[in-house]
Amino acid sequence: MTTAVSIPRAGGSGGQAAVAARARQVVKAYGAGETRVTALDHVDVDIARGRFTAIMGPSGSGKSTLMHCLAGLDTVTSGQIFIDETEITGLKDKKLTQLRRDRIGFIFQAFNLLPTLNALENITLPMDIAGRKADKAWLDRVVTTVGLTGRLKHRPNQLSGGQQQRVAVARALAARPEIIFGDEPTGNLDSRAGAEVLGFLRQSVDELGQTIVMVTHDPVAASYADRVLYLADGRIVDEMYSPTADAVLERMKSFDARGRVS
Repeated sequence: MTTAVSIPRAGGSGGQAAVAARARQVVKAYGAGETRVTALDHVDVDIARGRFTAIMGPSGSGKSTLMHCLAGLDTVTSGQIFIDETEITGLKDKKLTQLRRDRIGFIFQAFNLLPTLNALENITLPMDIAGRKADKAWLDRVVTTVGLTGRLKHRPNQLSGGQQQRVAVARALAARPEIIFGDEPTGNLDSRAGAEVLGFLRQSVDELGQTIVMVTHDPVAASYADRVLYLADGRIVDEMYSPTADAVLERMKSFDARGRVS
């Protein structure tokens, strides 16, 4: 395995950073016998706290499965997943739901905003459901960071796609989760809106100390991260620090049409 490493962003390569999440010997398989498909094959990975990690790989490589397992959205066949020092594998449904609500944020391609609520109400909805009061100073900072000041009273149908995704980003940030997971968060946006959202995610790491894990197929999106993990055949086969779009694209070219490393 050849690892392409360039000078990391402020904070180092992540090797010395605190760990926000980790996987140990994680296997995720579907089916049994001859129909068994292994989506994750004994994966070990640490996600550095206060850093932006992108996960990339060909279709079927296991990148979304890894994110879903790390986030507690999917169960593992074997192995362990930790959020900070809490092992989430084996948690009862109620405890897992509470952990996801209180400690994890999510941003997906579909904005998942309620059309009857305005932007501010959508941002605070998870905290409202949990019976928690928003920290006004923090909420104001988040809203300013993602550029939504002046749009908080607008409902989703009065916002552009980029603005709706900014609301989704603010919703994830507002509860101050330990870690935010994004599954192709700019996949439904045009290039300009996508760049804005990625810039806000980058800013939330640099200025707010947020930890972000993002699955993407886009080399430009990956270039906003501190570190890129490459998956193939359910395994992490490479990583890159301080990626550029050109370097990411060049690395992706080494995967053949079947998603294997060439």
